[in-house]
Amino acid sequence: MDLQQLKKQLSKDLNKASNSKDLQDLKIKYLGKKGKISLLSKDLGKLSQSERPQAGKAINLLKTFFEEQSQILSKEIEQQEINAILEKESIDITLPVDSKKLGNLHPITKTVDKICQYFISRGYSIEDGPEIESEYFNFDALNIPKDHPARDMHDTFYVDAETLLRTHTSPVQIRSILKSKVPLKIICPGKVYRSDADQTHTPMFHQIEGLLIDEEVNFGNLKHELTEFLNYFFGKKLKVRFRPSYFPFTEPSAEVDIMDKKGWLEIMGCGMVHPNVLKEAGVDPKKYSGFAFGLGIERMTKLDYQMDDMRLLFENDLRLISQS
Repeated sequence: MDLQQLKKQLSKDLNKASNSKDLQDLKIKYLGKKGKISLLSKDLGKLSQSERPQAGKAINLLKTFFEEQSQILSKEIEQQEINAILEKESIDITLPVDSKKLGNLHPITKTVDKICQYFISRGYSIEDGPEIESEYFNFDALNIPKDHPARDMHDTFYVDAETLLRTHTSPVQIRSILKSKVPLKIICPGKVYRSDADQTHTPMFHQIEGLLIDEEVNFGNLKHELTEFLNYFFGKKLKVRFRPSYFPFTEPSAEVDIMDKKGWLEIMGCGMVHPNVLKEAGVDPKKYSGFAFGLGIERMTKLDYQMDDMRLLFENDLRLISQS
C-alpha cells in the first residue's frame, strides 16, 4: 500500500473542494465504511505481526492529516458560504421605506389607557405594587379569613409558605393607604395570577381596582361613579344594575351588571370598604368611609373589541393587534 501516493491524492481532492457538499463527499470517500483509509485499516490483518505497528501508525497519521486539513477547509468554506448569503441577502439602506407599516399598541394596553384616562380626569392617581406579594397584604389585611377558599392551592400560586403571586391588585390599596394616608383616590392597574384557564379565564390576567376613602362617602357615590364610567367606556347610556354579593374586604358588596343584546352581563365587583380593612390600615372607620371596585381588563377588552375568546389576546397574532 502506497501511503505517500494516497496522501498526495487526498491533498489534491481537498484543494478541489469548494463547498460543504464536496467536503462531505470526501469524508465518505476516505473515512466512510468503504473509504480508502478505512479499507487500509481493515487490511492490517493481512500484514505480518512485525509490520502491523508501523503500518497502523502510518494510517493513523494519514487519518489525522485528513481530519486536520478538512477542519481548516471546513471553516474557510463556511465563511465563504456565509459571505455569499450576506451578499445575496444584503439590504440597500438607501432605499425608501414604507412608513405606513408602523407598530401598534396591544388591545389590553389601549384598554388600560382608556380606563386610566377616565379616572385620572376624575382626580384619581395611579398606584403600583409588587406582583410577588406576602400573605398579609394579599389576604390578612383585606379581612380574608385563614380558611377562605381563595387561599387554596387551586386558586393561588404560592412561592413559599408565606409568599405568593398576587391574586388581585387589592394589596396595592392597603400599601397606598399606609404610604399616603387618607383621604385617598387611587386606581391600581396590574397583572394578577390565579390557577385557572379556559375560554373566559387565563392564569395571568390584568385588573384595575379603584379605591376612594374620605369623610361621608356612601354607596350612592359608588353607584354614580361606576355608572358614569361604564357609560363613558362603552360610549352610550347603559342600563346598569347592582346585585348584592359578598367580598371579605367590602360590606355591603355588589356585582355590577350591564344590559346587552343577550341580557344582563356581569362586569365588575364593588362595595363599601369593610371597617376591618380600614382599621388594619390605621384608618378610623368612625370618621372615614370609602368604596372600592375591581374589573378584569381582558373582559373589558373582549367586550369592547367584540371578541369571542379572550385567549386571542395572548397569542401574539399581529393581525389582531393591527386591527385594534
